[in-house]
Amino acid sequence: MIAKLFAVSFALLLSGVACAAERCGDVSSPDGQLRVRIALDDAGAPRYAIERQGRPVLLDSKLGLVRDDADFTSGLRFLGVEPVRVVVDEYEILTAKRRRNRYEANEAVFHYAESGGRLLDVVFRVSRDGVAFRYRFPETDATTHEIKTEATSFRLLPATRAWLQPMSVAKTGWEKSNPSYEEYYEKDVEVGKPSPTGAGWVFPALFRTTAFEEGDTWVLLSETGLGRTYCGCRLGSESPGGEYAIAFADPREAFPGGPANPTSSLPWATPWRVIVVGSLATVTESMLGVDLADPPAEPAAAADLPGKSSWSWVLLKDDHTVFDVQKQFIDYARDMHWKYCLVDADWDRKIGEEKLAELVRYGRDKNVKIIVWYNSAGSWNTTPYTPRDKMLSHESRVAEFEKLKAIGVAGLKIDFFGGDGQSMIAYYHEILEDAAPYGLAINFHGATLPRGWQRTYPHLMTMESIRGMEFITFEQANADQAPSHNALLPFTRNVFDPMDYTPTALDRVPNIRRRTTAGHELALAVLFTSGIQHYAEIPAGMVKAPDFVQEFLRQVPAVWDDVKFLAGEPGKFVVLARRCGERWYVAGINGEPTPRSIALPLGELGVPRAGTMTVIADGPVEAEGPSFREERVSLGERPWETTLPPHGGFVGVVRARTNP
Repeated sequence: MIAKLFAVSFALLLSGVACAAERCGDVSSPDGQLRVRIALDDAGAPRYAIERQGRPVLLDSKLGLVRDDADFTSGLRFLGVEPVRVVVDEYEILTAKRRRNRYEANEAVFHYAESGGRLLDVVFRVSRDGVAFRYRFPETDATTHEIKTEATSFRLLPATRAWLQPMSVAKTGWEKSNPSYEEYYEKDVEVGKPSPTGAGWVFPALFRTTAFEEGDTWVLLSETGLGRTYCGCRLGSESPGGEYAIAFADPREAFPGGPANPTSSLPWATPWRVIVVGSLATVTESMLGVDLADPPAEPAAAADLPGKSSWSWVLLKDDHTVFDVQKQFIDYARDMHWKYCLVDADWDRKIGEEKLAELVRYGRDKNVKIIVWYNSAGSWNTTPYTPRDKMLSHESRVAEFEKLKAIGVAGLKIDFFGGDGQSMIAYYHEILEDAAPYGLAINFHGATLPRGWQRTYPHLMTMESIRGMEFITFEQANADQAPSHNALLPFTRNVFDPMDYTPTALDRVPNIRRRTTAGHELALAVLFTSGIQHYAEIPAGMVKAPDFVQEFLRQVPAVWDDVKFLAGEPGKFVVLARRCGERWYVAGINGEPTPRSIALPLGELGVPRAGTMTVIADGPVEAEGPSFREERVSLGERPWETTLPPHGGFVGVVRARTNP
């Protein structure tokens, strides 16, 4: 009955608001499963709505912006819509969950004018996995304009549930270093719940509609294609009636002297608003946030940059960022066949440039490259770590990059950014553009969400933007939340963008009782994607692991060809399969404190019916050190059944029937 009422209300929306052909239009996906209807209401306010398989997904939602010289939220005239055209894009990317991608969508551009004659285009694209739209000001005007507000909203159906991360308040936290996308998600909450911080909700935001007998429809909201002329956006704190609205950055989240709100001359285009729609598998496997990102300005020159890295700081902290310890971690990376060793904060004071050059030479002899840490900070926070302030201007950046290139450093980890204001977003772009000619791999920490930048800048390997492993080392409360937190991230933060969680502490975390099992930790090496995967485990812990575990971490790929969702529920459990070449790597974790039995349809991976899979799973709970067991399981026509222990996990490796 509820489903029928929703269908009727959606039909009324389409026929009432959008009845006049001169004021409306619609666009469908190539397979006809999704449709978006765009219309002007009687007040000249633009609206849109989305349906899947003839059923509503988003109800009547708002479009439009307010510019400093024009209001594009009401009183608009519809000037027409361009004929629907097919958009096809094929590309390769090494820092995402699928290497080779084909994006196909139907696009329609709707033209409007406000009362003063100023023009606005709304570009809609509908693909098999979702809807995206952006605003475009097509006129030419050298005057710098400011967007005051954006009216865009997303009105979810009643009875929808949400998985949302609160935005942290600017200038709060350690040394005033917020915001940095490091709050815990609110899980499975009712839509309309206000953000507990009052600062809104970050992207990506996940929703589940359970109103229909046919099964759940999932919606993931995000943005991509964020250029230097817009701020990073979020969802507003309040969502009355389940209607979430775009909100801009806090005015304090700006580069000193620069704007927080979007500013630009014309023509001008906004980022894409991304709405993934479909099953949970559709959301988990979608590349829409990367498909719509700006392609590289030049052909990618970073094919040799993805890899794996050793890292001392996360478990050993500040006192071990010294020359002798870093030599040991270079040796560790060599023994593990990892490409990199990360030398973290204060290296300039504790090691120095001359000894850093010696470390680089030492690493080169062992086929290990060095990444070094930098503090991005100007006056926006009071973090004490150094090198500090070297990134603030083009001149100082280039001087530093020249020096590092001469030494032979391979990349930079740059930390403690100041939020999402337009000028701070421009700062990210400026660093990436200046680093590109030097071939430096870049990793941003204490940072915003990448929003597809890894495609635009192929040397951007990863970004933190998550409450990762380091928080577990700080206090027990973080370790207590880790199992459920980890089981949510493949559906949210890590759906599109690389995530430097720094996973996989197999043995012990000093002064903390770890809640995840060793098998759970091993599985994170496959479940979490990052262009450079920095492993938390240190040499003393790794030697306690069985040889077959160490060999797995030597061989696990750094670049993935494909991904398949096999089972899961956000925050409760997840099983994914990732392919590299002919091998599928299956990984699963349990986010709950009770055992979970699962049946996995491995036949979907194209594996031989009579094939076998090598599985590494949790061993006896009473064992000393990291406890694992290895077994070979036979695969038949029926799904493979196994049981995940409380907070446990596993990995499996199986060869596909044929080379995909």
